[in-house]
Amino acid sequence: MLVVRPARAADLPDLERLAGSATPRLTNLPAHRDRLEERITRSQRAFSRDIDFPGDEHYTFVIEDRERNEVVGTATIRAQAGANEAYYTYRQETLIHASQQLNVRREVQTLSLSHEVSEATLLCALSLDSRYKATSAESLLRRARLMFIAQYPERFSALLAVAFPGYLDGESESPFWNSVGRHFFVRSFQEINHLAGVRSKSFIAEVMPQFPLYLPLLTPQARAAIGREHPDHERALEEMLAEGFVRSRHVDIFDGGPVVKGERDRLETFQQAAWHPVRVRPEASLPDAEPAMVANQKLGDFRCVVARYALSPTGQLMLSQDHADILGVEEGRAVLAAPLTLPDVEDALDEGEL
Repeated sequence: MLVVRPARAADLPDLERLAGSATPRLTNLPAHRDRLEERITRSQRAFSRDIDFPGDEHYTFVIEDRERNEVVGTATIRAQAGANEAYYTYRQETLIHASQQLNVRREVQTLSLSHEVSEATLLCALSLDSRYKATSAESLLRRARLMFIAQYPERFSALLAVAFPGYLDGESESPFWNSVGRHFFVRSFQEINHLAGVRSKSFIAEVMPQFPLYLPLLTPQARAAIGREHPDHERALEEMLAEGFVRSRHVDIFDGGPVVKGERDRLETFQQAAWHPVRVRPEASLPDAEPAMVANQKLGDFRCVVARYALSPTGQLMLSQDHADILGVEEGRAVLAAPLTLPDVEDALDEGEL
């Protein structure tokens, strides 16, 4: 029985383990005990506060396997990506160089330092135990955050974003970093990635050039890595595209990984989610039905599980006693439900970015 809930202090050893085993290592989930402890404290503060608009809140969730009494994954929501300091990306652009005298017109692709994503709510820092990859646990952990946002929209931006880890070669090196950032920092990708995790990415703006980078001047390997996700995150990207996110022109400043964006109210989870009163029934008597994410409406005690989307003729959601107990709901109380299955993937560029 798997449940997504807010992280608590007792989860710290599990978060350390998950941060250390993340593939690749995540800047926003450093394997650093003090930083992780701060993250939990910050998250607990966010869940306990009355909030009318997004700010510097971080909401950290874990997914717990109750049968094993073990936390097997974690994921975070940053209410506003650039609340305290600008959230930097590279924006892909096209410059036209032309000369009438020489009868030459060339379109040149460039990368420009940008902080346009700063206003978005960022879904980040997801790490899942390898035993649970490619199972419903992965989708539940990733999308339970959307179920939380759907209930408390005032806490988040109308625009959501996800930055995926970029492509690394067989030596776990970033071709993009080696062609761009290393010239200014003289550090390896792994070193700079760790430094950004235990500190912040604000130093990028202090050292990186403010002028556009011309792609023809980069190595072929670096150009090929721009907007390309790490192989271990291909399935995650496909699911977010199926959710309704679209590729933007923004890429990560370290490894060139893709940044996808989505208008909150146009995402599948938000369009399909519905409130239903609970009707508790024995597990054996529940009819077959498609799986659904089911969440309670308790801010600090938020819980989200996967259960059958079995509705009675009067629109009640039939739950087993075990699921009702985990959610902390009694018969007649309302829960939010949304289908776990998503439509086919549509990979597209945001029309507003064209």
